[in-house]
Amino acid sequence: MQLVVARIGRAHGIKGEVTVEVRTDEPELRLAPGAVLATDPASAGPLTIETGRVHSGRLLLRFAGVSDRNAAEALRNTLLIAEVDPEELPEGEDEYYDHQLIDLDVVTGDGTEVGRITEISHLPSQDLFIVERPDGSEVMIPFVEEIVTEIDLKEQRAVIAPPPGLIDDHADRDEAADGHSAPPRDDRA
Repeated sequence: MQLVVARIGRAHGIKGEVTVEVRTDEPELRLAPGAVLATDPASAGPLTIETGRVHSGRLLLRFAGVSDRNAAEALRNTLLIAEVDPEELPEGEDEYYDHQLIDLDVVTGDGTEVGRITEISHLPSQDLFIVERPDGSEVMIPFVEEIVTEIDLKEQRAVIAPPPGLIDDHADRDEAADGHSAPPRDDRA
């Protein structure tokens, strides 16, 4: 199975180093010197990591055969893809790879069906499940332990404890469309 582990950013310096946007929780494993990574677009690779270091909080990589700024800049926005055994699990107890979470059924604690995870969105502050509801609409659910209370890979489901308004806003809109309105909200702090 192939997993996107990073996206190449701009060139750094004149010796072929590039900044990378890390998209893995295991950069020391996936982006270590000697790692050979496929690329998207495929014409850019495969790339072999020659060196890696952290500079001002950013990971910098240098690839074999990329020795100057122009060659490094030509790789900008290329995705780096690692080949991973589909049975491999992350090291942490409550960590999951995206492919393990896609297609899980999402239910509330009382068993009410919410939908199916179709995508994981990785944002700087937190990850989001993009869940397709039975009616075809989508809802975004923050992947935080206060809301996602259980991931059961054996049963292929994610159990959530949604706060008010997270998943039931469809009912509010349906009532408004029927001429009934939801209670007014005061958004002032």
